[in-house]
Amino acid sequence: MTVGGLSVGLDTAAAPKRGKRASPWTYALFAVAALAVISLVRVTTGATDLTSAGTVQAALTAAVPLAMAALAGLWAERAGVVNIGLEGMMVLGTFGAGYAGYQWGPWAGVVFGLFLGVVGGLLHAVATVTFGVDHIISGVAINLLAPGAALFMSKLYFTDAPGGGARQSPPIGDAPKVTVPGFADLMGTIEDKHWFLLSDLAGVLRGLTTQISVLTLLAAALIIGTGWLLWRSAFGLRLRSCGEAPAAAESLGVNVYKYKYLAVTASGAFAGLGGAFFAVSSGQFREGQTGGRGFIGLAAMIFGNWRPGGLATGAGLFGYTDAMSLRGSDAVHALLLLLGIALLVVAVTQYRSGHHVLSGFAAAIGVLFGWWFFASDEVPPELVGAAPYVVTLLVLTLAAQRLRPPKLAGEPYRRGQSG
Repeated sequence: MTVGGLSVGLDTAAAPKRGKRASPWTYALFAVAALAVISLVRVTTGATDLTSAGTVQAALTAAVPLAMAALAGLWAERAGVVNIGLEGMMVLGTFGAGYAGYQWGPWAGVVFGLFLGVVGGLLHAVATVTFGVDHIISGVAINLLAPGAALFMSKLYFTDAPGGGARQSPPIGDAPKVTVPGFADLMGTIEDKHWFLLSDLAGVLRGLTTQISVLTLLAAALIIGTGWLLWRSAFGLRLRSCGEAPAAAESLGVNVYKYKYLAVTASGAFAGLGGAFFAVSSGQFREGQTGGRGFIGLAAMIFGNWRPGGLATGAGLFGYTDAMSLRGSDAVHALLLLLGIALLVVAVTQYRSGHHVLSGFAAAIGVLFGWWFFASDEVPPELVGAAPYVVTLLVLTLAAQRLRPPKLAGEPYRRGQSG
Protein backbone atom coordinates (compact mmCIF):
# COMPACT_ATOMS: atom_id res chain seq x y z
CA MET A 1 0.00 0.00 0.00
CA THR A 2 1.31 3.43 -0.88
CA VAL A 3 0.61 6.61 1.06
CA GLY A 4 -0.46 8.36 -2.09
CA GLY A 5 -2.99 5.65 -2.90
CA LEU A 6 -4.47 5.85 0.56
CA SER A 7 -4.68 9.59 0.36
CA VAL A 8 -6.63 9.44 -2.89
CA GLY A 9 -8.97 6.82 -1.47
CA LEU A 10 -9.75 8.89 1.58
CA ASP A 11 -10.21 12.13 -0.27
CA THR A 12 -12.78 10.59 -2.58
CA ALA A 13 -14.55 8.57 0.10
CA ALA A 14 -14.85 10.89 3.04
CA ALA A 15 -13.28 14.30 2.95
CA PRO A 16 -15.52 17.15 1.84
CA LYS A 17 -14.10 20.15 0.09
CA ARG A 18 -12.98 22.77 2.58
CA GLY A 19 -12.35 26.44 2.32
CA LYS A 20 -8.94 27.98 2.50
CA ARG A 21 -7.55 28.00 6.04
CA ALA A 22 -6.54 31.28 7.63
CA SER A 23 -2.84 32.11 7.63
CA PRO A 24 -0.75 32.34 10.83
CA TRP A 25 -0.62 36.12 10.35
CA THR A 26 -4.42 36.24 10.50
CA TYR A 27 -4.41 34.40 13.82
CA ALA A 28 -1.66 36.68 15.13
CA LEU A 29 -3.65 39.77 14.14
CA PHE A 30 -6.72 38.36 15.85
CA ALA A 31 -4.70 37.70 19.03
CA VAL A 32 -3.38 41.28 19.07
CA ALA A 33 -6.90 42.67 18.54
CA ALA A 34 -8.24 40.51 21.38
CA LEU A 35 -5.45 41.67 23.68
CA ALA A 36 -6.22 45.30 22.76
CA VAL A 37 -9.87 44.82 23.75
CA ILE A 38 -8.85 43.20 27.05
CA SER A 39 -6.42 46.08 27.65
CA LEU A 40 -9.20 48.59 27.02
CA VAL A 41 -11.43 46.82 29.53
CA ARG A 42 -8.56 46.72 32.02
CA VAL A 43 -7.95 50.45 31.69
CA THR A 44 -11.67 51.21 31.92
CA THR A 45 -12.40 49.04 34.95
CA GLY A 46 -9.04 49.16 36.74
CA ALA A 47 -9.04 45.37 37.00
CA THR A 48 -5.29 44.84 36.62
CA ASP A 49 -5.67 41.09 37.11
CA LEU A 50 -7.12 40.71 33.61
CA THR A 51 -3.65 40.50 32.08
CA SER A 52 -1.33 40.14 35.05
CA ALA A 53 1.46 37.57 35.03
CA GLY A 54 -0.18 35.80 37.96
CA THR A 55 -3.41 35.41 36.02
CA VAL A 56 -1.55 34.00 33.01
CA GLN A 57 0.26 31.48 35.22
CA ALA A 58 -3.00 30.45 36.90
CA ALA A 59 -4.66 30.13 33.48
CA LEU A 60 -1.86 27.84 32.28
CA THR A 61 -2.19 25.66 35.37
CA ALA A 62 -5.92 25.32 34.77
CA ALA A 63 -5.64 24.89 31.00
CA VAL A 64 -3.01 22.12 30.79
CA PRO A 65 -5.17 19.27 32.25
CA LEU A 66 -8.05 20.40 30.04
CA ALA A 67 -5.82 20.44 26.99
CA MET A 68 -4.62 16.91 27.75
CA ALA A 69 -8.22 15.70 28.17
CA ALA A 70 -9.17 17.42 24.91
CA LEU A 71 -6.17 15.88 23.16
CA ALA A 72 -7.23 12.49 24.50
CA GLY A 73 -10.68 12.96 23.03
CA LEU A 74 -9.22 14.07 19.71
CA TRP A 75 -7.07 10.95 19.33
CA ALA A 76 -9.99 8.62 20.07
CA GLU A 77 -12.60 10.37 17.94
CA ARG A 78 -10.29 10.86 14.97
CA ALA A 79 -10.08 7.06 14.91
CA GLY A 80 -13.85 6.74 15.19
CA VAL A 81 -14.22 5.99 18.92
CA VAL A 82 -16.12 8.38 21.18
CA ASN A 83 -14.45 8.53 24.59
CA ILE A 84 -16.57 10.15 27.26
CA GLY A 85 -14.70 8.09 29.85
CA LEU A 86 -12.00 10.77 29.97
CA GLU A 87 -13.09 11.90 33.42
CA GLY A 88 -12.60 8.41 34.84
CA MET A 89 -9.22 8.04 33.13
CA MET A 90 -8.13 11.38 34.58
CA VAL A 91 -9.18 10.16 38.04
CA LEU A 92 -6.99 7.08 37.57
CA GLY A 93 -4.15 9.41 36.58
CA THR A 94 -4.52 11.50 39.74
CA PHE A 95 -4.40 8.40 41.94
CA GLY A 96 -1.41 6.99 40.04
CA ALA A 97 0.48 10.26 40.48
CA GLY A 98 -0.37 10.33 44.19
CA TYR A 99 0.64 6.72 44.78
CA ALA A 100 3.98 6.77 42.97
CA GLY A 101 4.72 10.46 43.50
CA TYR A 102 5.00 10.44 47.27
CA GLN A 103 7.22 7.34 47.20
CA TRP A 104 9.54 7.96 44.27
CA GLY A 105 9.08 11.59 43.23
CA PRO A 106 6.94 13.61 40.81
CA TRP A 107 8.28 12.07 37.60
CA ALA A 108 7.47 8.58 38.84
CA GLY A 109 4.01 9.91 39.65
CA VAL A 110 3.60 11.27 36.12
CA VAL A 111 4.67 7.97 34.57
CA PHE A 112 2.41 5.86 36.82
CA GLY A 113 -0.52 8.22 36.29
CA LEU A 114 -0.01 7.92 32.54
CA PHE A 115 0.17 4.11 32.90
CA LEU A 116 -3.17 3.91 34.75
CA GLY A 117 -4.68 6.13 32.07
CA VAL A 118 -3.45 3.62 29.49
CA VAL A 119 -5.19 0.86 31.46
CA GLY A 120 -8.43 2.83 31.29
CA GLY A 121 -7.95 3.42 27.56
CA LEU A 122 -7.31 -0.27 26.90
CA LEU A 123 -10.45 -1.18 28.82
CA HIS A 124 -12.47 1.21 26.66
CA ALA A 125 -10.83 -0.15 23.49
CA VAL A 126 -11.57 -3.77 24.38
CA ALA A 127 -15.20 -2.94 25.10
CA THR A 128 -15.86 -0.78 22.05
CA VAL A 129 -13.54 -2.14 19.35
CA THR A 130 -13.41 -5.85 20.15
CA PHE A 131 -16.85 -6.47 21.69
CA GLY A 132 -18.77 -3.66 19.99
CA VAL A 133 -20.18 -2.17 23.20
CA ASP A 134 -21.87 1.19 22.70
CA HIS A 135 -19.21 3.86 23.14
CA ILE A 136 -21.32 6.00 25.47
CA ILE A 137 -22.18 3.07 27.73
CA SER A 138 -18.54 2.03 27.97
CA GLY A 139 -17.43 5.59 28.77
CA VAL A 140 -20.11 6.01 31.44
CA ALA A 141 -19.08 2.70 33.01
CA ILE A 142 -15.45 3.87 33.23
CA ASN A 143 -16.56 7.18 34.76
CA LEU A 144 -18.50 5.26 37.41
CA LEU A 145 -15.89 2.63 38.15
CA ALA A 146 -12.72 4.76 38.22
CA PRO A 147 -13.64 7.09 41.14
CA GLY A 148 -14.75 4.10 43.21
CA ALA A 149 -11.56 2.22 42.44
CA ALA A 150 -9.45 5.28 43.24
CA LEU A 151 -11.23 5.80 46.57
CA PHE A 152 -10.85 2.12 47.49
CA MET A 153 -7.11 2.16 46.71
CA SER A 154 -6.72 5.48 48.51
CA LYS A 155 -8.18 3.99 51.69
CA LEU A 156 -6.01 0.92 51.22
CA TYR A 157 -2.67 2.65 50.63
CA PHE A 158 -2.90 6.17 52.07
CA THR A 159 -4.82 5.86 55.34
CA ASP A 160 -1.77 4.91 57.43
CA ALA A 161 0.82 6.75 55.30
CA PRO A 162 2.47 9.82 56.89
CA GLY A 163 0.52 12.91 55.84
CA GLY A 164 -2.05 10.83 53.97
CA GLY A 165 -5.65 9.89 54.64
CA ALA A 166 -8.56 7.88 53.39
CA ARG A 167 -9.28 10.43 50.66
CA GLN A 168 -5.89 11.94 49.96
CA SER A 169 -2.29 10.94 49.40
CA PRO A 170 0.74 12.11 51.35
CA PRO A 171 2.37 15.26 49.89
CA ILE A 172 4.30 14.81 46.66
CA GLY A 173 6.94 17.04 45.13
CA ASP A 174 6.31 19.42 42.25
CA ALA A 175 7.89 19.10 38.82
CA PRO A 176 10.83 21.42 37.97
CA LYS A 177 10.01 24.93 36.81
CA VAL A 178 11.90 27.13 34.37
CA THR A 179 12.25 30.91 34.11
CA VAL A 180 13.83 32.93 31.32
CA PRO A 181 16.47 34.93 33.25
CA GLY A 182 16.48 38.69 32.75
CA PHE A 183 13.57 38.74 30.33
CA ALA A 184 10.97 38.08 33.04
CA ASP A 185 12.30 40.98 35.15
CA LEU A 186 12.19 43.33 32.17
CA MET A 187 8.60 42.34 31.40
CA GLY A 188 7.70 42.85 35.06
CA THR A 189 8.99 46.42 34.95
CA ILE A 190 6.91 47.21 31.87
CA GLU A 191 3.85 45.50 33.35
CA ASP A 192 4.01 47.66 36.47
CA LYS A 193 3.72 50.82 34.32
CA HIS A 194 0.11 49.91 33.43
CA TRP A 195 0.44 51.30 29.92
CA PHE A 196 -2.26 50.53 27.39
CA LEU A 197 -1.61 47.30 25.47
CA LEU A 198 2.17 47.35 26.02
CA SER A 199 1.90 46.54 29.73
CA ASP A 200 -0.72 43.91 29.01
CA LEU A 201 1.55 42.25 26.46
CA ALA A 202 4.39 42.39 28.99
CA GLY A 203 2.20 40.76 31.63
CA VAL A 204 1.29 37.92 29.28
CA LEU A 205 4.91 37.38 28.24
CA ARG A 206 6.07 37.50 31.84
CA GLY A 207 3.48 34.89 32.81
CA LEU A 208 4.65 32.67 29.97
CA THR A 209 8.33 32.90 30.90
CA THR A 210 8.28 32.83 34.72
CA GLN A 211 8.14 29.65 36.82
CA ILE A 212 6.70 27.54 34.01
CA SER A 213 6.36 23.88 34.90
CA VAL A 214 8.24 21.42 32.72
CA LEU A 215 4.95 19.52 32.50
CA THR A 216 3.40 22.56 30.82
CA LEU A 217 6.19 22.55 28.24
CA LEU A 218 5.63 18.82 27.76
CA ALA A 219 1.93 19.42 27.15
CA ALA A 220 2.71 22.09 24.54
CA ALA A 221 5.12 19.71 22.80
CA LEU A 222 2.47 16.96 22.77
CA ILE A 223 -0.11 19.26 21.18
CA ILE A 224 2.34 20.37 18.48
CA GLY A 225 3.54 16.81 17.96
CA THR A 226 -0.04 15.58 17.58
CA GLY A 227 -0.70 18.17 14.90
CA TRP A 228 2.33 17.01 12.94
CA LEU A 229 1.78 13.28 13.47
CA LEU A 230 -1.92 13.16 12.61
CA TRP A 231 -1.86 15.61 9.70
CA ARG A 232 1.64 15.30 8.27
CA SER A 233 2.47 11.59 8.42
CA ALA A 234 1.28 8.35 6.86
CA PHE A 235 0.46 7.01 10.34
CA GLY A 236 -1.85 9.95 11.00
CA LEU A 237 -3.53 9.61 7.63
CA ARG A 238 -4.31 5.96 8.29
CA LEU A 239 -5.54 6.69 11.82
CA ARG A 240 -7.86 9.47 10.66
CA SER A 241 -9.17 7.23 7.90
CA CYS A 242 -10.57 4.94 10.60
CA GLY A 243 -12.88 7.72 11.76
CA GLU A 244 -13.84 8.95 8.29
CA ALA A 245 -14.14 5.88 6.07
CA PRO A 246 -12.98 2.68 7.81
CA ALA A 247 -14.37 0.38 5.13
CA ALA A 248 -12.49 2.29 2.42
CA ALA A 249 -9.34 2.30 4.56
CA GLU A 250 -9.58 -1.45 5.12
CA SER A 251 -9.93 -2.02 1.39
CA LEU A 252 -6.62 -0.21 0.97
CA GLY A 253 -4.84 -2.40 3.50
CA VAL A 254 -5.25 -0.44 6.74
CA ASN A 255 -5.65 -2.59 9.85
CA VAL A 256 -8.58 -0.61 11.26
CA TYR A 257 -8.73 -2.50 14.56
CA LYS A 258 -5.04 -1.91 15.23
CA TYR A 259 -5.29 1.82 14.64
CA LYS A 260 -8.41 2.13 16.77
CA TYR A 261 -6.62 0.31 19.60
CA LEU A 262 -3.57 2.56 19.26
CA ALA A 263 -5.70 5.71 19.23
CA VAL A 264 -7.84 4.80 22.25
CA THR A 265 -4.79 3.65 24.21
CA ALA A 266 -3.08 6.96 23.44
CA SER A 267 -6.31 8.69 24.47
CA GLY A 268 -6.13 7.03 27.88
CA ALA A 269 -2.46 7.98 28.20
CA PHE A 270 -3.19 11.67 27.55
CA ALA A 271 -6.12 11.65 29.99
CA GLY A 272 -3.96 9.96 32.63
CA LEU A 273 -1.27 12.57 32.05
CA GLY A 274 -3.82 15.34 32.57
CA GLY A 275 -4.88 13.74 35.85
CA ALA A 276 -1.25 13.37 36.93
CA PHE A 277 -0.74 17.08 36.26
CA PHE A 278 -3.56 17.85 38.70
CA ALA A 279 -1.95 15.83 41.49
CA VAL A 280 1.62 16.98 40.88
CA SER A 281 0.76 20.68 40.52
CA SER A 282 -1.40 20.68 43.67
CA GLY A 283 1.07 18.61 45.68
CA GLN A 284 -1.10 15.54 46.40
CA PHE A 285 -3.92 13.32 45.21
CA ARG A 286 -7.36 14.20 46.58
CA GLU A 287 -10.75 12.61 45.99
CA GLY A 288 -12.81 14.57 43.46
CA GLN A 289 -9.73 16.46 42.31
CA THR A 290 -10.65 16.53 38.63
CA GLY A 291 -13.98 18.24 39.26
CA GLY A 292 -15.52 17.24 35.92
CA ARG A 293 -12.60 18.58 33.91
CA GLY A 294 -12.71 15.53 31.65
CA PHE A 295 -16.10 16.67 30.34
CA ILE A 296 -14.87 20.24 29.95
CA GLY A 297 -11.93 18.82 27.99
CA LEU A 298 -14.43 17.23 25.60
CA ALA A 299 -16.10 20.63 25.25
CA ALA A 300 -12.71 22.19 24.44
CA MET A 301 -12.14 19.52 21.78
CA ILE A 302 -15.54 20.25 20.19
CA PHE A 303 -14.89 24.00 20.31
CA GLY A 304 -11.56 23.35 18.59
CA ASN A 305 -13.30 21.42 15.79
CA TRP A 306 -11.26 18.28 16.49
CA ARG A 307 -8.00 20.14 15.75
CA PRO A 308 -4.96 20.50 18.08
CA GLY A 309 -4.69 24.27 17.73
CA GLY A 310 -8.40 24.78 18.24
CA LEU A 311 -8.59 22.60 21.34
CA ALA A 312 -5.59 24.42 22.82
CA THR A 313 -7.47 27.69 22.28
CA GLY A 314 -10.58 26.24 23.91
CA ALA A 315 -8.61 24.96 26.90
CA GLY A 316 -6.90 28.33 27.20
CA LEU A 317 -10.26 30.12 27.19
CA PHE A 318 -11.62 27.96 30.00
CA GLY A 319 -8.32 28.20 31.87
CA TYR A 320 -8.44 32.00 31.64
CA THR A 321 -11.99 32.25 32.97
CA ASP A 322 -11.14 29.73 35.68
CA ALA A 323 -8.15 31.89 36.66
CA MET A 324 -10.45 34.92 36.76
CA SER A 325 -12.80 33.15 39.16
CA LEU A 326 -9.85 32.46 41.44
CA ARG A 327 -8.72 36.11 41.40
CA GLY A 328 -11.95 37.29 43.05
CA SER A 329 -15.23 39.08 42.42
CA ASP A 330 -13.67 42.26 40.96
CA ALA A 331 -11.93 40.35 38.19
CA VAL A 332 -15.11 38.40 37.35
CA HIS A 333 -17.08 41.67 37.32
CA ALA A 334 -14.70 43.07 34.70
CA LEU A 335 -15.07 39.79 32.82
CA LEU A 336 -18.78 40.59 32.38
CA LEU A 337 -17.91 43.61 30.24
CA LEU A 338 -15.30 41.65 28.33
CA LEU A 339 -17.82 38.90 27.57
CA GLY A 340 -20.40 41.44 26.48
CA ILE A 341 -18.00 42.96 23.96
CA ALA A 342 -16.90 39.54 22.73
CA LEU A 343 -20.49 38.40 22.19
CA LEU A 344 -21.34 41.55 20.24
CA VAL A 345 -18.36 40.88 17.97
CA VAL A 346 -19.59 37.30 17.53
CA ALA A 347 -23.06 38.64 16.71
CA VAL A 348 -21.66 40.82 13.91
CA THR A 349 -19.58 37.93 12.56
CA GLN A 350 -22.50 35.52 12.58
CA TYR A 351 -24.78 38.08 10.92
CA ARG A 352 -22.30 38.56 8.08
CA SER A 353 -22.14 34.78 7.71
CA GLY A 354 -25.91 34.60 7.27
CA HIS A 355 -26.71 33.07 10.68
CA HIS A 356 -29.23 35.72 11.68
CA VAL A 357 -30.93 33.81 14.49
CA LEU A 358 -27.62 32.95 16.12
CA SER A 359 -26.49 36.53 15.63
CA GLY A 360 -29.56 37.83 17.42
CA PHE A 361 -29.02 35.38 20.29
CA ALA A 362 -25.37 36.44 20.69
CA ALA A 363 -26.29 40.13 20.57
CA ALA A 364 -29.01 39.70 23.19
CA ILE A 365 -26.72 37.84 25.58
CA GLY A 366 -23.95 40.39 24.95
CA VAL A 367 -26.25 43.29 25.80
CA LEU A 368 -27.41 41.42 28.91
CA PHE A 369 -23.82 41.00 30.12
CA GLY A 370 -23.11 44.68 29.43
CA TRP A 371 -26.20 45.75 31.34
CA TRP A 372 -25.22 43.45 34.24
CA PHE A 373 -21.78 45.07 34.38
CA PHE A 374 -23.03 48.68 34.42
CA ALA A 375 -25.93 47.94 36.79
CA SER A 376 -23.80 46.27 39.49
CA ASP A 377 -20.57 46.77 41.40
CA GLU A 378 -19.67 43.12 41.88
CA VAL A 379 -20.69 39.58 41.02
CA PRO A 380 -22.32 37.55 43.84
CA PRO A 381 -19.79 35.10 45.32
CA GLU A 382 -22.11 32.20 44.53
CA LEU A 383 -21.76 32.95 40.81
CA VAL A 384 -18.01 33.59 40.70
CA GLY A 385 -17.11 29.90 40.59
CA ALA A 386 -19.69 29.29 37.85
CA ALA A 387 -18.07 31.75 35.44
CA PRO A 388 -15.86 29.20 33.61
CA TYR A 389 -18.81 26.88 33.00
CA VAL A 390 -21.05 29.69 31.73
CA VAL A 391 -18.36 30.80 29.31
CA THR A 392 -17.88 27.21 28.11
CA LEU A 393 -21.62 26.81 27.49
CA LEU A 394 -21.81 30.06 25.54
CA VAL A 395 -18.77 29.24 23.46
CA LEU A 396 -20.09 25.79 22.52
CA THR A 397 -23.50 27.23 21.62
CA LEU A 398 -22.02 29.88 19.36
CA ALA A 399 -19.44 27.57 17.79
CA ALA A 400 -21.96 24.91 16.79
CA GLN A 401 -22.42 26.30 13.27
CA ARG A 402 -18.89 25.52 12.09
CA LEU A 403 -18.29 22.09 13.57
CA ARG A 404 -17.20 19.17 11.42
CA PRO A 405 -16.65 16.03 13.54
CA PRO A 406 -15.10 12.84 12.13
CA LYS A 407 -17.78 11.31 9.91
CA LEU A 408 -18.15 7.93 11.63
CA ALA A 409 -17.09 8.75 15.19
CA GLY A 410 -19.10 6.62 17.58
CA GLU A 411 -20.37 4.26 14.87
CA PRO A 412 -19.73 0.53 15.43
CA TYR A 413 -17.39 -1.10 12.92
CA ARG A 414 -16.92 -4.80 12.19
CA ARG A 415 -14.13 -6.05 9.99
CA GLY A 416 -15.25 -6.69 6.41
CA GLN A 417 -18.36 -4.52 6.50
CA SER A 418 -19.11 -2.33 3.49
CA GLY A 419 -20.02 1.37 3.41
